[in-house]
Amino acid sequence: MKKHVNIPFFIPHLGCPNACVFCDQHTISGAEEISPEAFTREAETILASLPPDTGTEIAFFGGSFTGIDRNYMLSLLSAADRFLEDGRVSSIRVSTRPDLIDPDVLSVLKSHGVKTVELGIQSTSDVVLSASKRGHSFADTARACALLLEAGFTVVGQMMIGLPGSTPEDEVNTAKTIVSLGCTGARIYPTVVLSGTELAFMAKSGSYRPLPLSEAVARSAAAYRVFLKNGVPVIRVGLCAGEQYRKPGTVAAGEYHPAIGELVQSRVMLDAILEALGERPSLSASDTLRIAVAPGFLSRVIGQGGAGRRELLAKSGAKRLFVTESASVPPFSFDIL
Repeated sequence: MKKHVNIPFFIPHLGCPNACVFCDQHTISGAEEISPEAFTREAETILASLPPDTGTEIAFFGGSFTGIDRNYMLSLLSAADRFLEDGRVSSIRVSTRPDLIDPDVLSVLKSHGVKTVELGIQSTSDVVLSASKRGHSFADTARACALLLEAGFTVVGQMMIGLPGSTPEDEVNTAKTIVSLGCTGARIYPTVVLSGTELAFMAKSGSYRPLPLSEAVARSAAAYRVFLKNGVPVIRVGLCAGEQYRKPGTVAAGEYHPAIGELVQSRVMLDAILEALGERPSLSASDTLRIAVAPGFLSRVIGQGGAGRRELLAKSGAKRLFVTESASVPPFSFDIL
């Protein structure tokens, strides 16, 4: 199978018309504004390092790409055009806000080879969007998705877990709505409370409760299951791990885990296995619980530090756990042997 690689470029906070309570785009991206010339140099360097049969896509992330200065946006897109024209890049992907989508900007994106637009939906609850000072409503999200799909774009819905006023039910409903709006990809971001943000002051005052890691994992897993059930790939769970989050004082409250995506996938697998075990006769203390999983999923069952193994043994009553990988088992599925 041909390998696919995104070449990401971050445009921190540029083009965003307001400051959400959780937002610090400089910390999230760790980047400053990139010039078209610097973009071209970096793209050339990255492309030169890739095998010739790699499928590549340029991705403009961070901030709100369709809201930045129009001339600057056009300069970046024009710089990317040369890589599309010579065939080294197959398409362009951008991220933006639902309220910064209109037919005019979509026409511009279309003319420059953009195929995928990632929307920062965050929540489909107007109560949560208002409490987060998101600056747009669910109506904006629904309208943006409709315009994008009508224009032929692929849409990825980004959502957050643990926003102010958000409940587990809100988040499951957000995931379901992202599916129903026609998004064919998703990202799940458990809220990280960054220093200097309004959310950090809210946490300090007690008006906002950061989610403990275990709750963030459980609630993210509930949303993940919605996407899994509906065949919508989850591209990523959690912010990209980076040195900026390890600096003292960067995370003001709550728990940041660099491998939260693996923790969430493990929770999805464990919950499914435990549910299946609950429908079978109880195991005795002398039994071995044998499970087959898809290639690459063994660690999701064993869990970090063996946490999954211990939970399965404790809740199943088995004395031993044996997990094997099998090419006949689909991803996120399992066979109890």
